[in-house]
Amino acid sequence: MFKHTIYKQYFISALCTAALLTAFVLPAHAADPGSIKITSFAEIEITVVDKEGKAQIQRTPVDTAVPGDEIIYTTTFENIINKPAGNIVITNPIPNATTYRSASGANTEITFSIDGGNKYAAPDKLIVTTSEGNTRPAMPSDYTHLRWAYKGELGAGKTSQVSFRTVIK
Repeated sequence: MFKHTIYKQYFISALCTAALLTAFVLPAHAADPGSIKITSFAEIEITVVDKEGKAQIQRTPVDTAVPGDEIIYTTTFENIINKPAGNIVITNPIPNATTYRSASGANTEITFSIDGGNKYAAPDKLIVTTSEGNTRPAMPSDYTHLRWAYKGELGAGKTSQVSFRTVIK
């Protein structure tokens, strides 16, 4: 049941990413709609012992996940037309029942939302108002979404990727 929930939510997240990417891809060189192909998947790292007895960490699709497991969500985006595309923005919700751990993406600026994806800012700019009316800096557990803004243009036929890690609550 929990496994299904993660995949179902991430699949919806991936569809949202595709919709947002289509909406936010404003190429510097008037690229056609649908110029970016998106692939998203969720993985978990497992330790595998090779023939020599060495332990190696490998990624595998998530079959089962329990509280405390770290899930890695990756979105690959490819420019499938014959001219550069710019102003690429990828947005992902943080799946329910997880806490944000880290994010990466070459040549990107990463920002976060704590209000369901309405506003984005760098972590040091995010302020939470508590139920008592006090304010405090946002913590990773407060993040609801993250966004990568690709810097520059993605060349014709080029691929890049972004990813983030969460821990199941």
